[in-house]
Amino acid sequence: MRRSEVPKRELIGQRQSAGGRDRLPAGGLEFFALLARLLRRPRRGDRRLPLLWLVRSDTSDLMVPLRRFLSQGPRRRVPHAVLDADAPPGAGDVSALLRELHRQLSLEAFGAARLRFRHYPLADWLMHQSLSFGVDADDGRSALVRRLRDRRGPRTPEALPSGGDAVSIASQVLLWLVRRAVPGVVFRAAVSGRVPVLGRHYNWFMRQQYLAPRQSVTFLGFAERLTAGWRDGEQPDQVNKLLLHAFLEDLRQAYRRRPWRPSDWRRTAYPALLLDHVAPGNVGGELIRLIGDVRTETGRNDPLLIVASGGQPPPELPEPHPLTEADEAYDEWAEALPEMRRLRRPAAWLVALRPDDTDTGPPSRGGIRPFSAPDPPWWSRRFLPAALCLVVLVSAGAWVGSRWSPGCHPSLTGGQVSVEVVGSGECVGYSDSAAQVFNNDPGQERLRTIQQRIFAQNRAAEEVWQRSDRRRPFLTLVYLGTLTGNRTRADEESYVSEREELEGMATAQYALLKESAGADGAALLRIVVANGGRQMIYADRAVAMLAELARDDPTVLGVVGLVESRTSTARALRELNRVGLPVLAPTLSADRMDANSRLYLQISAPNADQVEMVDAYAQQVLKVNDAHVFYTTLEGSSLTEDLYVNTLVEGLRQRFGARITRLDEWRTGQRLTGECGYPGLLFYAGRWSEFDGFLRALRECGADPPRHLVADDSANRYMANPGLRAAAPGNLPVTYVSKAALATCAALRAAQDRRDDARASFLSWIQADDLLDPPRCRPDTGYQVGERVSLAYDAAMMLIRAVESLAARLHHADPRQRWEPTSVNPVGVHAEVLRQNAGQGYPGVAGLIRFTPDSGEPVDKRLALMRVEQVPDVATAPVEVFRCGVADASGPAACGPA
Repeated sequence: MRRSEVPKRELIGQRQSAGGRDRLPAGGLEFFALLARLLRRPRRGDRRLPLLWLVRSDTSDLMVPLRRFLSQGPRRRVPHAVLDADAPPGAGDVSALLRELHRQLSLEAFGAARLRFRHYPLADWLMHQSLSFGVDADDGRSALVRRLRDRRGPRTPEALPSGGDAVSIASQVLLWLVRRAVPGVVFRAAVSGRVPVLGRHYNWFMRQQYLAPRQSVTFLGFAERLTAGWRDGEQPDQVNKLLLHAFLEDLRQAYRRRPWRPSDWRRTAYPALLLDHVAPGNVGGELIRLIGDVRTETGRNDPLLIVASGGQPPPELPEPHPLTEADEAYDEWAEALPEMRRLRRPAAWLVALRPDDTDTGPPSRGGIRPFSAPDPPWWSRRFLPAALCLVVLVSAGAWVGSRWSPGCHPSLTGGQVSVEVVGSGECVGYSDSAAQVFNNDPGQERLRTIQQRIFAQNRAAEEVWQRSDRRRPFLTLVYLGTLTGNRTRADEESYVSEREELEGMATAQYALLKESAGADGAALLRIVVANGGRQMIYADRAVAMLAELARDDPTVLGVVGLVESRTSTARALRELNRVGLPVLAPTLSADRMDANSRLYLQISAPNADQVEMVDAYAQQVLKVNDAHVFYTTLEGSSLTEDLYVNTLVEGLRQRFGARITRLDEWRTGQRLTGECGYPGLLFYAGRWSEFDGFLRALRECGADPPRHLVADDSANRYMANPGLRAAAPGNLPVTYVSKAALATCAALRAAQDRRDDARASFLSWIQADDLLDPPRCRPDTGYQVGERVSLAYDAAMMLIRAVESLAARLHHADPRQRWEPTSVNPVGVHAEVLRQNAGQGYPGVAGLIRFTPDSGEPVDKRLALMRVEQVPDVATAPVEVFRCGVADASGPAACGPA
């Protein structure tokens, strides 16, 4: 089936009277079918449109049915204009013809939104402006600027305000100045071409190719050249091409399709121009020539379909095709057009068609049905954008509500924040700015305060780095912990351990900020705070976000934290190892945690060392053999999931063997009256969260408590909480494991007295007014320093010193060289930590840290047993009663009483 057969059937209308029928020449239906095919805009893309030249016949005039074909559509008519080249309006030149074409196409009379023009009216307006000769050039430029501004919107004269009080007059004067000044500023910015959004139509004139616009430097200079008198020195052909190019550019923009604007897709038919009485020598022929030249020279298509009717076509065209072969003529032209454009052939866009004068035949019984623009796609209808917006808003609101919450959302004011609300309602992710502070629960003010302090120091570190001309090494460490999910009371701090670890990292950051401004080798630290949720259940999601951060930010060199030894923590370690981020864990102590990551380093002694110390204490100090062991796991957890409790209990079972006469899991509410007066070792091997209930259960013993209650290091979190300790029995002494006995207030003061510089500096930092709230270890206050502060400080400083060492080697030739974050990577920093540790070890505040080459667990790390005679007495500091491990490089590693 030929392509014109279906349109031909569609073109045949209902039966009409003889007077209303058109006598068409042979091939007339084929021509109208081709015209309908060209007018229909494809659903995808656009087609190239030819210039159709109809050779006028002595026996028939196709322009009359053509006008009826375009203008009498029953629904949406084709935007079209009808011009007569023999009787053009105005002066009878190309500009006058374009002006009339613009007038007709701008009418809102075609059943669709009117075509809007911006470039052509400006060019035509400039050509009608006259600047006086013989006056100063600046005066002429000023006059043109005023007219251009008035064309954008004439200014209404306003008198200066008067009357009212001083404040009212001042505000009115300010408003008057704004109204006077802002339009001028916006206009100057628009015509300058320096602001991408403003004045795009002005910029177009400077980018197009006609009249060499770059010779004018600015749009105002180019505009002057178009005004009456000034353009006499320009080539008229170039001026006409500029006008035509501007007109066609407006049509291109009106017919562009943008996915985000459904209204653009409502234009389903191309605009048409019917040009009658065209001849190669008149203004109509000139317009046809110019359109072809502009299309070829600019290389851009436009949506205007032109049908010209006249005598013989330009001589450079081959013999016109018969009207019966209209389809074939168009197809031949479309195939040859690329080559003709490349060779810049004259009349490359013309397709000449000639009716046969000898074969007209009677008028068709049905007549020609007027053409209507096809219906637009259903999704571009006017009501659908509003409905779609409503659906999108509702869906987005539901999605945002499920992903974020008022206290958990991305930053709108800067900073790196990536968070989401998980199923339990917790906010999981990371933040480096006050735009996102984790945990809005009552009673957790101190946790929020230390986060805000860190974020303020992040800004300070960035400023210091910029002031150093980026010479100082700059690194980012991530704190990953459990910052949400615990059950809390308004008067109870439930995240003491996490707060202390953040305080330790903040202290390291603070110490670096206090370095001299000229210390180009001293690093600067930015801290990203990340939340893995209760019991690190959602650590995998947090790590996935951190992986993206590490890929995008080369300053991210390590992770500190992880808080608890659990299977979820082990999964996070494996994922961090896959990402390539080293992890320094201040307090994790489950045995063999380093098996989950080759980049894992542990600051605290493993559980095996803790079990060895408890056994030595029982035999050397308590002189007992028998032991009762009770363990707990958090609610919702199990012994399998809790690696800390699991490996601790297993180590006790293997170490004590048959000496353990009772090994039970204790649950809240279980009575412990069987332990009253027990003379052996009563060891609590559970989590701190149940230790309060465990002590309450022992209250039933009254005056006959167990003789030797010893608790694992998790009890530290309980002992650091004065609110919980207040309800404990006052006659039950408690001995518990400490991982940082060398960093208590008393130990730090003693170190200061013996001129231990590292511990003395740490003491001065935590006593400062502008760091911790409240300051710690001051003689006039009773605020003690938690043991996790020093452990997290040591972890951060180990990574920092490694980066400083790498920077010193990289910049040894030029110490003033700028720091390039990509010059080091996380794996290299981990290797440097091990290299520095290979000798005497790292002298941490909480004790010497040494690793073997094949393990991430420290060797002979200092552990101690601290004793509290009366648990409710928070004013009295614990006393160290037993110790194991090395304090300094020269100290012994044997266990013994303090």
